[in-house]
Amino acid sequence: MSKAPGSRTKVGILISGTGSNMEALIRAAGADDCPYEVAVVISNRPDAVGLDRARALGVDAMTIDHAPFGKDREAHERALDAALRQAGCAYIALAGYMRVLTPFLVQGWSGRMINIHPSLLPRHPGLDTHRKAIEAGDAEAGCSVHLVTVGVDEGPVLAQARLAIRPDETPESLAERVLAEEHRLYPAALSAYVARSPSGLPQDPAPRSAPE
Repeated sequence: MSKAPGSRTKVGILISGTGSNMEALIRAAGADDCPYEVAVVISNRPDAVGLDRARALGVDAMTIDHAPFGKDREAHERALDAALRQAGCAYIALAGYMRVLTPFLVQGWSGRMINIHPSLLPRHPGLDTHRKAIEAGDAEAGCSVHLVTVGVDEGPVLAQARLAIRPDETPESLAERVLAEEHRLYPAALSAYVARSPSGLPQDPAPRSAPE
């Protein structure tokens, strides 16, 4: 049985750029049987194209620019955390969010923060995954939806999509093919995870320690 609008689990999406995976998640949430709704989209970059894409799809979107926080990543993340909780989010989906997260946000949303990575993890974490897969002589490439942990791209894998690497493959052609799989996989994996997980908000974060 489908959930009525307003009774679905609320998800916040963090972006830094065009937001194509964000758009796939939002469009999937329009299905009657989708267990989640996108409550808010937040970008750390005020010029992110994805902000306008989200608004055009009827989703609240805002910028929490990291620049005014300087090198204090945790202070920026506390502002993100507050906005996500204000929106009633129970989960975070990273969709091209290009910031390395601190333990504050990762541990505060442990088991509730999900990312998609363009490789078959644990192979090729980090950047430039398509070139790495081709140069390594891999027979397959793909994408992985995983839980976010403190280690970069090290969290438990929830789902993967695979495709064969063609003999004439280039990093650009592989990126295009994998991205199409990402748009299919991410909504399905997020839906499956949310449907079997708690829907309440995570525990409030601990106050920041005063400097010694």
